[in-house]
Amino acid sequence: MKDKVKLLLVVCASATMVALTAQNSALAASAERGKTAYIQNGCWQCHGTMGQGSIMTSGGKRLAPDPMPWEAFVSFVRSTSRAMPPYSETILSDGDLADIYAYLQSIPKPPDANKLPLLKP
Repeated sequence: MKDKVKLLLVVCASATMVALTAQNSALAASAERGKTAYIQNGCWQCHGTMGQGSIMTSGGKRLAPDPMPWEAFVSFVRSTSRAMPPYSETILSDGDLADIYAYLQSIPKPPDANKLPLLKP
């Protein structure tokens, strides 16, 4: 019985460590490094320098602000079969991808066009 309790404690401790490691790596993502990776990997050529998208190159789909959920983002980047080529881990590391996502999350929403004085009659 004591062996089963010890085993259960070891399993729980291991699971906790895995969860904390995953959380720490997600928290370690850097928007600053992400902006650099975004530019260096050519993302800006189709998606614009701030993820704003383009009708000509990305069908007008925005990456930012409010990027798609992390899991969907990773899945799309790694296995897309659309106009964008897939980026394997040998081309774009998981760390760089997390940094790019952090960069996209850091981009603020644009101001409301109705509140811009230059656009008022």
